[in-house]
Amino acid sequence: MNPLPIVHVIYGPQGAGKTTYARTLTTQTQGVRFSIDEWMVTLYGPDLPQPLDIAWVMARVARCHTQIWTVVQQLVTVHTPVILDLGFLTTDDRERARQLAIHCGAAPTFHLIDAPADLRRSRVLHRNEIQGETFALTVTPAMFDMMERVYQPPTASELAEALHGTSAHV
Repeated sequence: MNPLPIVHVIYGPQGAGKTTYARTLTTQTQGVRFSIDEWMVTLYGPDLPQPLDIAWVMARVARCHTQIWTVVQQLVTVHTPVILDLGFLTTDDRERARQLAIHCGAAPTFHLIDAPADLRRSRVLHRNEIQGETFALTVTPAMFDMMERVYQPPTASELAEALHGTSAHV
C-alpha cells in the first residue's frame, strides 16, 4: 500500500523566510506550491481598496483558501506533494489545515520557520526595496506591526511535531 500523500504546512511569522523555504521544498519534493500572497496579488491586487480595509482583504483570502483546498484535494488524489505557504498565523488556522489535509486523505506535515523580530522586519523592508524573487507586495512597517499582533506562536504540542526549517534569506 502506498503511503499517504503529504500536505506540507509552512508557518511562522512574517519575514521568517516561509516563501523561500516553500520554494526549496517544492523543488525537493517535486510538489505543487501555493502561496497566498501570489494568489491575492494576482486575483485582487489591482482592486485593493485604499486605505486598506482588512475585512475586504480577509474575505478574499478566505475565497482563495477555498479554491486552493479544492485543488489540493485533486493533487492529493494523484499523490502529488502539496506545499502550502498560506500564512497559518493562528493556532486555529493550523488546526484547520490539519483537519482539511486529513479530510483530503493526506498526511499533514508542519514546518515552522522563524527568526528574531528585528531580523524579520529588516528582511521585509529589504524585500520591499529590491522586489526580488519572493516579493509579492509592499509590506509597510504598519502592516508588519499589525501582522506581528495577529501571529500566534506555536503551542508546546505544535512545537513538538513541527519540523524546524530555516531559510537562507538575505
